[in-house]
Amino acid sequence: MSSILDNLNDPSELVGMTTEQLRRLCHELREEIVSTVSATGGHLGASLGVVELTVALHRVFRSPRDKIIWDVGHQAYGHKLLTGRHGRFSTLRQRGGVSGFPKRSESPHDMFGVGHASTSISAAVGYAQARDLKGEDHAVIAVIGDGALSGGMAFEGLNNAGQSGSNLIVVLNDNEMSIAPNVGALAKYLTRITSGQLYTRFEADMWKILGKFPKGDQVQELASRVKEGLKQIIVPTILFEELGFKYFGPIDGHDLPLMIRTLESVRRLKGPVLIHTVTTKGKGYAPAEKERAKYHGVGKFDRIHGVTPSAPPKIPAYTTVFSDAMLAEAAKDDRIVAITAAMPEGTGLSEFRDRHPRRFFDVGIAEQHAVTFAAGLACEGLRPVVAIYSTFLQRAYDQVIHDVALQKLPVIFAIDRGGLVGEDGPTHHGTFDMSFLRIVPNLLLMAPKDEDELRHMLATALAYESGPSAFRYPRGAGVGVSLDGEATPLEIGKAEIMQRGDDVALLAYGATVAAAVQAAAKLAESGIGASVVNMRFLKPLDEDVLAWAAAHHRRLVTIEENSLIGGLGSAVLEWAASQEERPEAPITPIGIPDRFIEHASRDSLLSELGLAADGIAARVIDLLSPRTMRAGS
Repeated sequence: MSSILDNLNDPSELVGMTTEQLRRLCHELREEIVSTVSATGGHLGASLGVVELTVALHRVFRSPRDKIIWDVGHQAYGHKLLTGRHGRFSTLRQRGGVSGFPKRSESPHDMFGVGHASTSISAAVGYAQARDLKGEDHAVIAVIGDGALSGGMAFEGLNNAGQSGSNLIVVLNDNEMSIAPNVGALAKYLTRITSGQLYTRFEADMWKILGKFPKGDQVQELASRVKEGLKQIIVPTILFEELGFKYFGPIDGHDLPLMIRTLESVRRLKGPVLIHTVTTKGKGYAPAEKERAKYHGVGKFDRIHGVTPSAPPKIPAYTTVFSDAMLAEAAKDDRIVAITAAMPEGTGLSEFRDRHPRRFFDVGIAEQHAVTFAAGLACEGLRPVVAIYSTFLQRAYDQVIHDVALQKLPVIFAIDRGGLVGEDGPTHHGTFDMSFLRIVPNLLLMAPKDEDELRHMLATALAYESGPSAFRYPRGAGVGVSLDGEATPLEIGKAEIMQRGDDVALLAYGATVAAAVQAAAKLAESGIGASVVNMRFLKPLDEDVLAWAAAHHRRLVTIEENSLIGGLGSAVLEWAASQEERPEAPITPIGIPDRFIEHASRDSLLSELGLAADGIAARVIDLLSPRTMRAGS
């Protein structure tokens, strides 16, 4: 039997298919997703869970004329396969291949580039308003997971959509999970609605009426058994209709004919509509259904046996070292509390959660709230540690400035995934935090050269009570140093001269220190003496070390895994410009150029950008050539 997916050229071809053909197509989509992700890694569970929903959407609507907007993008693999990318899907998340997220430049069917949660409804409202202003009549559909509803932006979008009255369909994919099991007060809020006067009056009246029936006590007992079921039907209707939506659901998101009928019915309705579908994350692949959090995002795996436990790595990841350091510090100080925005496993806080459940807070996909919540804790004398990915901290920038730094509150930001993250691409590369945090007053900024120094920087941050502090560390394994002794605070603003040479000073920050040491060894083979300085602190800078470096070397080179605009290189250039006697040694920054970096392996990206040892050494040799020195560049 020939493959339906292999012969599919455009999603419009779904219109002529029978229900049986569509079911076969769903099976083929799941097979292709599991086969590809097992070879490339990627986000598996969410995409498996929405296969029927994806097929139904493309059967009923005419993309790209009708606008289907995906939230986060973890669930969009089936969409990519149906919209002309099946032949290239094996390149998923590989250099030059298909992106792991919807991307406008990749396909006209990808309406909105995403990677962060809770954006789809707001974007869809914009699409709908633009359509109305232009006098067009196509459909606009936002597909959002239930986990993304813990983000305040989703409710802002719902509120605006309901107020606007524009024709708009929101599909709420309810699988009871985002990355980790969902947290938050939405369920409790719905429960509060059921205790309101309107609902309780209705319930009391019905109770009295049922009691008047023959064998009324038995009828009442039966009614009590279905009470919770009634709430599930009535309460969501109340919530979303109060926001201005027509509510339909809950609907079995795996019942393909039902999904098609529902979408065909609501597309003709006026005003905003919300369809509540219930799906199973990982549907169709038994290991992913059984361990849904584990299969949210995976590396390569054996599809027959699933993700099998691997031997503990010889060199622990920075995230693991942070986790252990948090446990060690928390054992000594019961003021320490940990906060995550729906990422306990990703940020290394799951063991902290298990050991100190009352001191652990998962606030859901709500980074802004996480930061201001931490500020409130700090006001009461606690020592909150906000563990967050660099790229997600961007979402809480105002709160860092206004609610934390302005008030000099000792909130600690443990910034994971600082720098390039690899296959997740530009939505997840943490290449801006050094720049956007450096300009914030009262904020202490650090980055460890290795996993042991990370421990000492956490101790430094906890000992620093004059204001907020932050330290960033990269994705992946450390450099392999021993983790001996108790972590102790570092001297604030003091850099470390690791080795001395006469020709060039390599001023490195964080993860680039190891590459700088390797580059210095390569330079020595060419007869070039290189000093290597572990800057440690971006703010405050060690100005004494900078003055020494400028006075004793022919050239200074700064090295950072961050945008060249606003980071370490900018800071050193600003220092030089502020000196009454300008340093004679030219200063050259090496870092991330002023562009978004596409997806590829982390190592290949570092090499491409000249941030690996070979690239650094080659750049220095060129800079020290007589031609370059004469040009003063």
